[in-house]
Amino acid sequence: MPSVCFLNSTIMKDSELVLANDGSLYHIHLTGEMLADDVILMGDPGRIDLMKELLDTVEFDIINRELRSVTGTYHGHRFTGLSTGMGCDNIDIVMTELDAAANMDLEKRCEKHEHRTLNLIRLGSCGSLQAEIEVGTLVASKYALGLDGLINYYDHDPALLEQAMNQKFIDHMQFDPKLAQPYAVKGSRQLLDTVAFDMPKVITATAPGFYGPQGRNIRIAPSVKDLNERLASFEWDGTKVVNLEMETSAIYGLSRIMGHNALTICQVIANRATGKFINEYHEKMSEALTMIMDRLS
Repeated sequence: MPSVCFLNSTIMKDSELVLANDGSLYHIHLTGEMLADDVILMGDPGRIDLMKELLDTVEFDIINRELRSVTGTYHGHRFTGLSTGMGCDNIDIVMTELDAAANMDLEKRCEKHEHRTLNLIRLGSCGSLQAEIEVGTLVASKYALGLDGLINYYDHDPALLEQAMNQKFIDHMQFDPKLAQPYAVKGSRQLLDTVAFDMPKVITATAPGFYGPQGRNIRIAPSVKDLNERLASFEWDGTKVVNLEMETSAIYGLSRIMGHNALTICQVIANRATGKFINEYHEKMSEALTMIMDRLS
């Protein structure tokens, strides 16, 4: 049987393409056959139960640390749900291994000849920087602004990112040079039109943490004193920075470089401008998940 890998493709060392004992990817414990083309990403592993309850059939349910996955069918359409944990460092692992499951021959440890494109939809929670966005609202990320710096560690074509938007953002924010270099990236227009056509379209800022990097002052004061005010006053393409969270920029940036489609939909559970916060949002999260799966299937 002919190889599915590129001719003269690099064979990855064991220390680089790290696999579990069963031959699956080391952290997510998935292979390409176990992965659906439509993947719902949720930070909390407990939210995978919400998806599992909706599925008509379940192929498997796998847990490794905070990463839990389930694959099955919903109205005849195959989905994978995967928890990511919190933060762009976790997203780096999850995105790299999802792409490897789709586009690497794990047995031969080389890249496949045919590229497989995944649809990756993050369903999460966030805080709003704009007073008019009520808690409980679902917002869709048209653009992401990365304050995390992750994409700067990857070689990529700068044209894949929103260079003019990023430069305007850098000029606007006037960050201290010791902070990570920001980056701007656009989400999938296809998924935005298919899944989020009736939601507010926003710019999402992704922070590398929850407290100081999001302007919270508990016992250690943040170095950027007016971070949220600066973010809230930035506008591009008629769109404002509405929400602040911890994953979207890495998902969008890596998806663009790897050749996947990505979209983030977040439920606003905190309004930083008004001080409102809701704890009980799980029922609405389940409703949002159902809506997303209906629209994809």
